[in-house]
Amino acid sequence: MTANGTGPDSEAPEQDKAAVAGRDRLAEQVKRTGMFGTLTTGDTSGYGGLKVRRPVPLPAQRPYGSYFDAIADALTAALGDPQAGFGDAIERVAVEHGELTFHVRRSRLPEVASKLRDDPALAFELCLGVSGVHYPADTGRELHAVYHLASLRHNRRLRLEVSAPDADPRIPSLAEIYPTCDWHERETWDFFGIVFDGHQALTRIEMPDDWKGHPQRKDYPLGGIPVEYRGATIPPPDERRSYE
Repeated sequence: MTANGTGPDSEAPEQDKAAVAGRDRLAEQVKRTGMFGTLTTGDTSGYGGLKVRRPVPLPAQRPYGSYFDAIADALTAALGDPQAGFGDAIERVAVEHGELTFHVRRSRLPEVASKLRDDPALAFELCLGVSGVHYPADTGRELHAVYHLASLRHNRRLRLEVSAPDADPRIPSLAEIYPTCDWHERETWDFFGIVFDGHQALTRIEMPDDWKGHPQRKDYPLGGIPVEYRGATIPPPDERRSYE
């Protein structure tokens, strides 16, 4: 038994046991095979045999630690009623790998971003970029956009994450609030198909204008690419050499 009452002989509280059991159940559900989640033998990236069971992080509870509680308090105050906390603006809070993430309801994203930028107690003046993520198994929340914010005044970092269903892949643009999002939102739309409502010119910037589909989605088909070089072609993945 250690000084703080924990050790191999101590019993975890019932709520902690329930939380651990919940994570174990989620870990069994969240499984990934191959480098890109492929279920066939067509993945010749060298990671075809990779199998990952990744537990879904549980919502964080106060105190969050570090300067995270100060950010939460300041955002609660900026959004209005302190008694209501975040209200319906923040769906979930996660603290993992030393990072604080606010999962924001997409309809409230511009409001939350404006408060984070303009409130002196928050002062997240810079958005470092936007990236997309595709979770095909996350029904109704398949597409995620992740924003990395930095406060130069307070020397703090924060992640915002917002989700949208594949059937309605629309998220409000933050390009007017954070001009650095302009090209990042174009790239995210190009590769993932997330439509950023209000963006002044949502165009492809990596793929050709007439390209069909969004190639960084996990359900995007892998296929051979015809190449005009001494008559050579790149065969489809399932016909390439196996390295196993």
